[in-house]
Parts: sequence; C-alpha cells; structure tokens
Amino acid sequence: MKITFKPLTPKTWDDFETLFGERGACGGCWCMWPRLSRKDFTKKKGAGNKRAVKTLAKKKEQIGLIGYVGKEPAAWCAFAPREKYIRMDNSKVLARIDEEPVWSIPCFFVSKNLRRQGLSTEILKGVIDYCKKLNRVPAQTQTGKSRSAGKKVKILEGYPTVPYSEKIPDASAWRGIPSAFIKAGFVEAARRSNPRPIMRYYL
Repeated sequence: MKITFKPLTPKTWDDFETLFGERGACGGCWCMWPRLSRKDFTKKKGAGNKRAVKTLAKKKEQIGLIGYVGKEPAAWCAFAPREKYIRMDNSKVLARIDEEPVWSIPCFFVSKNLRRQGLSTEILKGVIDYCKKLNRVPAQTQTGKSRSAGKKVKILEGYPTVPYSEKIPDASAWRGIPSAFIKAGFVEAARRSNPRPIMRYYL
C-alpha cells in the first residue's frame, strides 16, 4: 500500500476534517486531549476542540501528519515538541525520563476501512522522514514557518499500549502498539508500567 504524507496546515484542513468526521476521531477530541488540562478539554470537547486545533493550524504550529492512500486521507499521527503536551507531565507513567529534548507522538487515528493493515508503522516512518527533512532546513529559512520550526528533532518519543489480547479494540489503539513502533525502528527507553513502555527513535 503506497502512502504519502502532508502536515496539517490550512491547506490540508479539509482532509483532516474529512478523516476525523463529525466525532472528531473519538468523542470530540480533535487531537486536543494531550494539549489541554482535563478541565479545559472537557469544557472544549467537540466544537471547541475543533476550533482550537484549527487555530493551531492557522498559526502554522507543528501538529501532525496526514497519511494519504491515493488521494484519500487515511491516517493521522500527532507529533510536536513534548512541552506542547501538558497532559504528559501530569502522568507518573509518562513523566520525562531525562532532560533530553524530545518530540512526542501521543496518538494515531486510522480510517476505519483501513485499520489492521500496517498504516501505523508506515505513518511512523513518514514522521521520521519528515523530521529528517525538517532538520535539514537551515534555521534562517525556518523563521516564520512555524513556532516549532527552529528546533532540531533529535529524539522522537512514543507511548504505545501493550495489547491485552491478540485483537486490540479500536478504542484502545489510539496510542499505537509497541510492535508498530519497533517495526519503524524505535527502541524501548523506559517502562514504569508494564502495559505502557516509553519508546524512542534517535535521529
């Protein structure tokens, strides 16, 4: 399956909206859950979260990549500097393991008709390639492209869930599973809870 990638920007917003559907991928999340406190997320759930992520796209924030099969938006992977995800630092399981600057990959979303076909691994590879290209862009030409653009990506960090059965429920797959990360070249860096390893890719 050939998959191509584009970052979420105002130009790709319609594709993002099509992929996420009326429910915003899951329960009105619109990929804002890791960026907000529990109180703010609940307050904005649904339309508020949709407006919030659209505002980030208009500001050219680094939000994530859309994966396309042909012209169809088929998959999504969120990633950005870890400090953008305030929910992470409130978690004992996912707290920082060191002082290294990392970019976090908190979640995925794959179109229902294309699940269990390896798209999570492919979009992880797409994120790696995107970050390598971002690292090659001279700092002076990055100014104004995005608030995150001046930073080199040295470490990508993911937080998959170990499946408790052979067929993981769709509702439990949004963080990804370890095997997808391993196939993309990630290695386990820490594990404070048996089902929640912290995995890294060193660029």
